[in-house]
Amino acid sequence: MNSLLYITWNVDPVAFSIGSLSVRWYGICWAVGIYLCWLMQAKLYKIDGAPKEWPDKIFTYMVIGVIVGARLGHCWFYEWHEASLLGLEPVRFLGLTFNYRNPYIEHPTMLLKIWEGGLSSHGGAIGLIVAAIILNKKHFHTGIAWIFDRLVIGVAITATLIRLGNLLNSEIYGGPTTMPWGFIFVRDGQTVPCHPTQIYEMLYCIIAGIVSYTMYMRTNAKQRPGLIFGVWLLIVFVTRFGLEFIKFNQEAFEANFFLNMGQVLSLPLIIWAIWLIWHAIKTDPVPLDYAKR
Repeated sequence: MNSLLYITWNVDPVAFSIGSLSVRWYGICWAVGIYLCWLMQAKLYKIDGAPKEWPDKIFTYMVIGVIVGARLGHCWFYEWHEASLLGLEPVRFLGLTFNYRNPYIEHPTMLLKIWEGGLSSHGGAIGLIVAAIILNKKHFHTGIAWIFDRLVIGVAITATLIRLGNLLNSEIYGGPTTMPWGFIFVRDGQTVPCHPTQIYEMLYCIIAGIVSYTMYMRTNAKQRPGLIFGVWLLIVFVTRFGLEFIKFNQEAFEANFFLNMGQVLSLPLIIWAIWLIWHAIKTDPVPLDYAKR
């Protein structure tokens, strides 16, 4: 194999260790991404003239929402395994036999072991939506579309760094490729070049961030609640849906699906994105008077 036609990737996922505690690049990417997202929110809220305490409130709600959602999403959506591999019996109910079991449902305390890895971007999205609903009801009263029109600009930065973390972990990549930018993920046992889909996903996150930021700064899109959010969702999840065709399935049970779990979870968000854009375009601009909030 010509070494000029691929990249050998063998990065240590551990950034540094303090005694028995290992700090991984993935965790650092998450932390830096969340901090930069908060800085972006503070900037946008200042431009809007929103109340000074709002950036701190959204930071608290969103951090809890995205981490809890990402963890629960991974454990619920992706941790189904053949019962025999878990040393368990299949579940029989109403004459049906279910051959897959989920250890996190069998032992819920395992959910707390977040340091062992396992976070889902779709679960994080659901967690953010739930957090935004609560935040809007208790504090903002602007509508969740208004919140997400601003939040997704920062989320694009966070998502880019999370995918960088996936690359540094040598995980969630694509199938074999002959392209010169193919990566051999040595630490994951690969011997042939594969699509570095983590980089592809970083690129669409960057594009979504640039487009949404430009819409916010240079158009009246921020006065049409849901327009920026809808465009962002469409860019991210249509691209994500397509990329799943070249990615390895994350879990064995997905091999039985016509669409894998990432695609199934992306479809509702794509449909929502189209509705948000349609609704925002047909609605007159809505200037926001914060003094009345």
